Amino acid sequence: MKLFPIRVIAICIIRKNDAIFVFEGYDRVKKQTFYRPLGGGIEFKEHSSETIVREFQEELNTKIINLRYIQTIESIFTFEGNSGHEVVFVYEGDFADKSFYDKDVIVGEEDTGIKFKALWLPLSNLRKGQYPLYPDELVELLEKE
Repeated sequence: MKLFPIRVIAICIIRKNDAIFVFEGYDRVKKQTFYRPLGGGIEFKEHSSETIVREFQEELNTKIINLRYIQTIESIFTFEGNSGHEVVFVYEGDFADKSFYDKDVIVGEEDTGIKFKALWLPLSNLRKGQYPLYPDELVELLEKE
């Protein structure tokens, strides 16, 4: 098992009715499809809220507005057979471009050129445990909001 340093990231919860906007990932070792709100690694001398704005601009070519800090979560996990440890700044925000709320699926692109699928995932399905949402503590946090 490969060990990585602790990573500090910021993610943004965007809501539409009883759904949140997430990207779909896949862990080949666990053979599991999972979901996580979009965001990414905080760069040196970058505020966590600036990370959200930058990541959405880079990956979806869109702006995020009305950012509100929610909470920080510490996440210890396994992905692709490797241990991971993240400090996660959780924000809530809105798409500036309202047309994003009408799209069922959006294809984004990482700075590495890897494409990903983002979609609206109903919270009711998450509460029932039908879909893994990471970080693990996020479903409980969303229920408080």
